[in-house]
Amino acid sequence: MLGIRGKLSLGFGGLFLIIMVIGVQSIRQLYLLENLIDVILRENYRSVVACQQMKEAIERMDSGALFILLGENEQGKELVSQNGPVFSRAMQAELNNVTLPGEAERAERIRDNFARYQDILKDVQDLQLPVENRREVYFSKLLPVFYRIKATAEEVLQMNQRNMADAEAVARTTAGAAQRNMVILLFFGAAVAILFILFTGRWILKPINRLIRSTDEIRRGNLDLVVQSESRDEIGRLSEAFNAMASSLRQFRRTNRTRMARIQRSTQQVFDSLPDAVAVVDLDGRIEVSTPSAAEIFGLRPEVRIRTLPFDWMGGLFDEALKSGRMVESQGSRGVFQRFIKGEEHFFNPTAVSILDSERHPTGIILTLEDVTRELHQDELKKGVISTVSHQLKTPLTSLRMVVYLLLEEKAGPLTPKQAELLLAARDESDRLHSILGNLLDISRIESGRMRMDLKPVAPAGIIAEQVDSFRSAAKDRGITLDAKIPDDLPEVTADADRIGHVLANLLSNAVKYTSAGGSVTVSAQARDDEVCVEVSDTGRGIPARYVDRVFEQFFRVPGQEGENGEGLGLAIAKEIVEAHGGVIGVKSSEGKGSVFTFCLKRADRAPREGSIR
Repeated sequence: MLGIRGKLSLGFGGLFLIIMVIGVQSIRQLYLLENLIDVILRENYRSVVACQQMKEAIERMDSGALFILLGENEQGKELVSQNGPVFSRAMQAELNNVTLPGEAERAERIRDNFARYQDILKDVQDLQLPVENRREVYFSKLLPVFYRIKATAEEVLQMNQRNMADAEAVARTTAGAAQRNMVILLFFGAAVAILFILFTGRWILKPINRLIRSTDEIRRGNLDLVVQSESRDEIGRLSEAFNAMASSLRQFRRTNRTRMARIQRSTQQVFDSLPDAVAVVDLDGRIEVSTPSAAEIFGLRPEVRIRTLPFDWMGGLFDEALKSGRMVESQGSRGVFQRFIKGEEHFFNPTAVSILDSERHPTGIILTLEDVTRELHQDELKKGVISTVSHQLKTPLTSLRMVVYLLLEEKAGPLTPKQAELLLAARDESDRLHSILGNLLDISRIESGRMRMDLKPVAPAGIIAEQVDSFRSAAKDRGITLDAKIPDDLPEVTADADRIGHVLANLLSNAVKYTSAGGSVTVSAQARDDEVCVEVSDTGRGIPARYVDRVFEQFFRVPGQEGENGEGLGLAIAKEIVEAHGGVIGVKSSEGKGSVFTFCLKRADRAPREGSIR
């Protein structure tokens, strides 16, 4: 049984053989035609031309002799002198191109007769002889030689013309035979090619098409298909391998279905034990599996599409998680949604996380709705306690500070050096405690919405210049370069000048505090699409990467800040103020290289002209 390689070799080998035969035959016929054409063009044609030239030249020379006999000596001699060399060249060409039997003898006869003709012509040209004598020489001697030369040249010409005609006939016969042979070979080659195409369709294309149809069936899930094999060639072996593959897939499907059922049961049991509302969503937004709380509270039941639920934010969260390929939190009011369960108020924080395959392509979404009711209540309780304690401590602290200041002013009598030292320490600590209480009250007012901010168009360049000037002395004392880079065309922003001044002062204070001598602090600003961004950069010690995301938390201080006082509220207050303006604040830092704090505010020409926030 021939394999595919043998079948292809047989078919293409036959075609190759036919092509070679046609090629060799064509080359042979063309070679014969070339020889015949060479005979016609190169050999016989030259002799014909030479004979024609000799006949014309001898006729003109004879005319010259007659002109001399008639008394036109100059014109006759000129004809003789011009055509004599022409006849000689043509005669020499004929002598050098003898190709036919008997042509050599005739060519030599022409040469001998021409030599005799030249000798007799001299007597005709001799003017010393009487005209009657020269006329007698012409008619009795020169004219017969002239006729013999012309007749012999005509014989040579006719011989070559006949040979050219014979060569043409042979060329036509050869060309006709070549044409017939080519047609026969082409028909034979076409027949073999058609047979090969028919056998190819039967041997190769039909089994391959059968395999393609079987592949489509398997793609549609029909793993019970068995491919029929009618040959033992490569396609037959491929069909057997295909059947073996289908059998393995059937076994794998049975095993995979069992494993998937086990995983689904285990996953559902795990989900049933989760306290939070969690649901797995496919790429079409259909719920695949969910926890009982997700089904009861939000209607996230299997086979339900999230876009049919009465939660607009859920579809947006799903789309954003699919697009970004990362965890996405809700952008609502602090990211928390209210929901009443059995008459009780609950708050949930929704997040969505993309499920990625090995190629980082999303295959689904995990939607989590964390119940943060307890945390919010605890946060409100903490804020209330802080606000109450701060208010309660402020009055007695004010009295204590007044007493300390009066004693330091020696209103109650002179102080000893030791008493003055103790009172100075008490004054510094009471001032620090007063600052902490003030910051706590500010945070409480901002978070509760009780802090009024007078928003109006202000020039940020003026606020920056004022704060930079206030820190120049402190920077100079620490050996730090303080610089401001503000463009002249910086637009106005909608802000509370005092509160934004407080934010900038806090950032400059930290930059100067944590920058060593010889370093620099730079304040810059630039306008963007609809906001103005202020940047405070320093070359200080920087913030370790693990703490960068926590610097705006309340009461957080970066560990290892030896010798620096602070309660960890300054950046938290700055963040609350900027966000209360509708802006954003952030930080980039590299440990040992410095930090860059940036906050952005809305431009006055792209925002409401006046307003207030409580």
